[in-house]
Amino acid sequence: MSIWWSLHLRREAASVPLARRLLLGTMETAGVDPDVSYELSVALTEACANAVEHGGAGTAPDTRPDGALPGAYRVTAYLDGETCRIEVADSGPGFPYAELPAAPSDAEHGRGMRLIEELSDHVQFGNRTGRGGAVVSFDKILKWKDTPSLLMA
Repeated sequence: MSIWWSLHLRREAASVPLARRLLLGTMETAGVDPDVSYELSVALTEACANAVEHGGAGTAPDTRPDGALPGAYRVTAYLDGETCRIEVADSGPGFPYAELPAAPSDAEHGRGMRLIEELSDHVQFGNRTGRGGAVVSFDKILKWKDTPSLLMA
């Protein structure tokens, strides 16, 4: 089974729970174990909150081929076989350094990225080549509920 979706969202706080609810609904429908769904939804919330806070400004259409707005970000989720991959891309300045420094436990910023790393099996933080903006992508191996999913019924 393969499911994927992509959202283009405004950089507004209200967009974060929308993305989270869509992911949780997708996972529930596919029959993913609730604990795995919860962990991925927390990681997604952190990535989206980062895009809202740091992901650029403005609302005028950009000239990029993807038609993205400078004041927007994109969330894409892929459930394919035994893995879920989530990507959050924004149109901001991107990460100012190639490798993220370790955030101290009492740091005001950076803890969300460490949380994403802890809740995922594989994480990649990078910058969009030639377009500007940051990209956070993370994968997790899925576990399934004991009861059949709605897709199997």
